[in-house]
Amino acid sequence: MRLVAPVAPFAAALAVLLGAAGSTPADAAAPDPVNPPPTAQDWAAVAALPDWSGVWSPDIPDQFRQVVTNPPPWTPAAARQAADLDAQEKAGNPRGIFVDCLPEGMPSWMLVSHNALEFLFTPGRVTLLGESDGSRLRRIYTDGRGHPDDPDPTFHGHSIGHWEGGTLVVDTVGVLPQAYIAVSEAIGIPNNGDLHVVERLHLSGPDTLLDDLEITAPHVLTGVWKTTRIYYRQRARKFDIVEGECLQGNFRDATDAFGNAVYAPVTQVNGNILPPTH
Repeated sequence: MRLVAPVAPFAAALAVLLGAAGSTPADAAAPDPVNPPPTAQDWAAVAALPDWSGVWSPDIPDQFRQVVTNPPPWTPAAARQAADLDAQEKAGNPRGIFVDCLPEGMPSWMLVSHNALEFLFTPGRVTLLGESDGSRLRRIYTDGRGHPDDPDPTFHGHSIGHWEGGTLVVDTVGVLPQAYIAVSEAIGIPNNGDLHVVERLHLSGPDTLLDDLEITAPHVLTGVWKTTRIYYRQRARKFDIVEGECLQGNFRDATDAFGNAVYAPVTQVNGNILPPTH
């Protein structure tokens, strides 16, 4: 009996706890969610941000001017590689560093992309969308979070940002070491790890956006490379972002045994698509 007596009040207390748990709404189990739902005040704050609507196309001639007037401070080894790629391009045999349908990644997307992009502002985040490789997407978190202690490397990395007046300051880390620092679509060197990019995006006129970049890549650059890229706003609907999928060119329209419309692979030799044999 002395053993049973303490069990009864414990069982009763356990029943009360279980009953309370069963009657608690599911969302009450997380009183401090990681991503709380935006409030009306949050949306009002978005409305007060600068107007970056529309589609933004890069100033491609200026990309080339910047490379000539302000080239990356390559290490001697990286400079030799870049010179070799430059020679191949001038000889009419460019390697093409983005031909494998992988994302251009950071910072090359902002440095050398020839495709348009657009900005979406939502509470706690700025999202960049673009054309071309089908994976052109950047998420810039503006909700006050920091970088993960051990970020999972990706092509575009982990980006956090904050507003200083009309300037969006973005800090990016966690970029895959294979992602290029490119000066053209034929000349680029993998960053080889420890890449850090700081951007200051801001309007310099009603329809002109500047991206001031500070790129730190200790394995291939001797110092911080400071460079700027220019984008122009397009509002005409003919400039709307369109779907792009580079792998689609590796297939041809075909029909399977059931009469379904399908894609069939085409034969390639050295990147050149050969006509089907049947």
